[in-house]
Amino acid sequence: MTKKVQPLRRNRDFLLLWQGTVVSELGSNATTVAYPLLVLYLTGSPASAGFTGFVALLPQLLFQLPAGAVVDRWNRRRVMIWCDVLRCLAIGSLALALAADRLVLAHVLAVGFVEGTLTVCFRIAESAAVTTLVDPSQYALALSRNEARTRGAVVFGQPLGGLLFGLGRAIPFLFDAVSYAVSLTTLLMIRKDFRAEPADRPGRLITELFAGISWLWRQPFLRVTTLLVAGSNLLFQALFLAVIVIARANGGSSGAVGVMFGVAAVGGVLGSLAAPALERRLSMKSVVIGANWAWALVVPVLLAVHDPYLIGAVYALMCFVGPVWNVAVVAYQLGVTPDRIMGRVQGAAHMIAFGAIPLGSLAGGLLLRWIGAGATVAVLSCWMLFLAVAASVSPAIRKAPSLAELHAPEPVVVAD
Repeated sequence: MTKKVQPLRRNRDFLLLWQGTVVSELGSNATTVAYPLLVLYLTGSPASAGFTGFVALLPQLLFQLPAGAVVDRWNRRRVMIWCDVLRCLAIGSLALALAADRLVLAHVLAVGFVEGTLTVCFRIAESAAVTTLVDPSQYALALSRNEARTRGAVVFGQPLGGLLFGLGRAIPFLFDAVSYAVSLTTLLMIRKDFRAEPADRPGRLITELFAGISWLWRQPFLRVTTLLVAGSNLLFQALFLAVIVIARANGGSSGAVGVMFGVAAVGGVLGSLAAPALERRLSMKSVVIGANWAWALVVPVLLAVHDPYLIGAVYALMCFVGPVWNVAVVAYQLGVTPDRIMGRVQGAAHMIAFGAIPLGSLAGGLLLRWIGAGATVAVLSCWMLFLAVAASVSPAIRKAPSLAELHAPEPVVVAD
């Protein structure tokens, strides 16, 4: 029997979630730029600006597992609604304090930490919601749309943040608060539940928290790919610092550096749009091994280019590959993970993958201080080569599963 599937362009609930989230991500990217500018305005200290970024990122490491347990225990849509309400209030308090000229650094740190914690919960719940809003045959397409949304928000949101801050220090934070209100409105309009299966009975807290890690670790392919993502995230965070130093050392202005990363983000958007077609044509093994070798070959090119715009072009090639990996691997993960532990598995995967980002920032800073930018890129090139070889020889990757097998038994026709 052939099953008719509604196309994503007519999937009201998915579109509402996508539209609300793209607005909130645009606001979040605007404040990503505004936060350090604000702290520099308040304190004049780059160290304080760096510490503020660390505090805002800390929940990515601390709260992925608890957030996953919350998402699995509570109503996922309600979790996302409360996250938007509290993020709106937190960011709005910054705008009010700035307007009243009463803002202090402790307030900024508290808001950054609270917003970061709530964002961890929201993202895990949103990722789990994909499995209930779209048909399994559309996971890759839906994820590619989400990838394009996220990367497009970077392209437009970060320059917008600088522009709004120039118009008034409170304006980017007010804009971000309004963006969360828009996301909240779209969530309230969604009719469908975000859970496909009833939740398990509550068990021991420690067992609940580590259920996701335990399940993930027993899946050879997902275990290896999660570790590979952590390794590449560490590399790219360190490389981010290195290319800024290289660009500035060769006369690149702050504006040129911004354009450099804007060009790179465009590569990510293009990769997101191409991902569904590439996923259909390439095996999972080809995606994983090919992505790692593509990065291994491209990273050393940064040793030969110094112009910010050329660096941006090289970075765009690396960013193009990322969404293809994300769409294929995450679609498979969503397809095989039981809904009752979806949040905890997402939390476990995010903790390992995103937990490497602050380590990459630390490693990049130390390498730049000890051996300089060029040698740092050389070391990172060797690290990426190691990851590519590890992916190539891994039995779990060489015997990679097929995403098509997840929904092959029943023919699918997408309705007009």
